[in-house]
Amino acid sequence: MFSKEESKRLRQEFWICFGKSFPRKWLLYNTKLKGLSFKFYFDNKKALVALDLEDDLENRIKYWEKLLALKSILLEEYLPEAIFEEEYFLENHKEISRVYVPLEQKVSIHNKNSWRNVMEFFNEKMALFEAFFEEYKDIIEG
Repeated sequence: MFSKEESKRLRQEFWICFGKSFPRKWLLYNTKLKGLSFKFYFDNKKALVALDLEDDLENRIKYWEKLLALKSILLEEYLPEAIFEEEYFLENHKEISRVYVPLEQKVSIHNKNSWRNVMEFFNEKMALFEAFFEEYKDIIEG
């Protein structure tokens, strides 16, 4: 078991190591589309990369419909393992729409032995997600 302080330190250490290992400016919140953002997620049970729709329901529906229209392209040309969830609930019970790719192995941010795999996974999958977004941003934006 880790104390809150130890857990926080390990999380910070992971993200610093990730930034140093893969020095790149990620798109993340800078999509220029309100409510649409990319996320890295890593905790003591799982890791994933995600495209989240968190705006008001009207905007979420608009972007979701565009993403569904592009689903076959995303799955066939970029991320065949992507999962589409129109109703996804965050830990704080907030409902969003999410397209995400989970790392299919047990990992923990508290286990440094899993960090390299997660970093490589993040780098590879987020680069593909961003490439898809850049290619189809105009369609998603409408």
